[in-house]
Amino acid sequence: MKLLLYLIARMVAVVLLCLAGAIGWVMVDAHRSIERETMGSADRMAQQLQALYWQKLLWRGGMHKDSLLPMPDWETLSTLTIISPGVCVSFAPPGDTARQLCSQVEALGTPAPAWFATLYTALLGAHEPVTRALSIRDKDAGSFITAANPDAALRQSWGRVSVIATVATALAGGIAVLAALMIGHTLLPARTIIHGLRELQRGNNAWRLPRLRAAELDQIACAVNDLAEQLARTNAARTALTARLMQVQEEERRALARDLHDEFGQCLTATVALATLIEASATPDRDETAEDARKITAMQKRMMATLRSTLVRLRLQNIEELGLEANLRQLVYDYNVRGALRTAFQLNVIGKIAELPTQIAIDVYRIAQECLTNAVKHGSPTEVRLKVEYRAQESRIVSLIVEDDGGGDVAGIDKEGGHGILGIRERIAALGGYLSIGNAASGIRIAAIIPVGAAA
Repeated sequence: MKLLLYLIARMVAVVLLCLAGAIGWVMVDAHRSIERETMGSADRMAQQLQALYWQKLLWRGGMHKDSLLPMPDWETLSTLTIISPGVCVSFAPPGDTARQLCSQVEALGTPAPAWFATLYTALLGAHEPVTRALSIRDKDAGSFITAANPDAALRQSWGRVSVIATVATALAGGIAVLAALMIGHTLLPARTIIHGLRELQRGNNAWRLPRLRAAELDQIACAVNDLAEQLARTNAARTALTARLMQVQEEERRALARDLHDEFGQCLTATVALATLIEASATPDRDETAEDARKITAMQKRMMATLRSTLVRLRLQNIEELGLEANLRQLVYDYNVRGALRTAFQLNVIGKIAELPTQIAIDVYRIAQECLTNAVKHGSPTEVRLKVEYRAQESRIVSLIVEDDGGGDVAGIDKEGGHGILGIRERIAALGGYLSIGNAASGIRIAAIIPVGAAA
């Protein structure tokens, strides 16, 4: 999930929580307000009815007539003015039918929805009525009940809640939009940081992030720039070390090839000559000796062929004298001979590869050698094509492409992680180039790009 969407979702959740809290508080406040209005109406009605009662009682001849229970005339406009809207008063003298007087129910607004009525009643319950005696001195005078009209209470609460909810929703929406814009503007530098990290991933260690306004993001940018500098220094040191190791490797190969040629070659040649001499000097009655000498000669010839093949892999012929193309053709010829007609190796040279520097020519030869070996190792090809191209006038880049039809698996090559592919990558990285391994039409395609100017 994107960080911007995540922050907006959390902000919306907080806004909704605050909005729900505000609506709940308004509902509770409305409920208490109705109770206060009911209590106030009861107090005012008590004073009004007591005054009417005693006035009526005095007009009817005094307080000592036990049978005299006057009914005050209380259902008037003056009584309605002291009853709060939505409040009803019920009064019944002893022995008479109760009568109710309600004040302005319809004037409180539209009726509340059914769901709000259910929620309001479930959360806050019904309003308790207030009962007062008409006279504290005359218990027989009766009492009156003041209660909030349920429909009026719901109308009043719904009116307040709807107004507050509308205003709060509008404010929350505006705040959410402005906050989302501010968060998005604040997080814009994150794209620049991600782009810089992608550049580092691609190997562009020269990329540097600009200074950012936000202190936290600027610290991240400084850390990324420090990392890029450290990677640049590390890669430079590794490249120099790899180049030196490749030179040492070539020197060791030449020394090993020279030792093998001088020591083993001479010994094998002497052994063949000695076996031939033994075979020639054997008497007719010593056929076993002659047969053993012939076996030794055959074995020594196989060992000499193996030695020559090993020397070809270890030691390059003089590239300065013969050139890279001649060495590549000899390499392809040796693979065709060893393939015994099961695999056909082809070479295609484009451009003047003879103009390549000596060290790059050696690296191109070693890369081609390892690629041909991998083509046979990771598949069963019938044809392997090697293409080397260098156009000095158009670009200072030499490309080497090896394709086969062996049906190998690219994922398998990456999983195996052998030293051959690793060595190719290290050699190409030391030259400032890059290697790509992908699928060909019916096999594997390995492409190496080497910048001649940077490598030189």
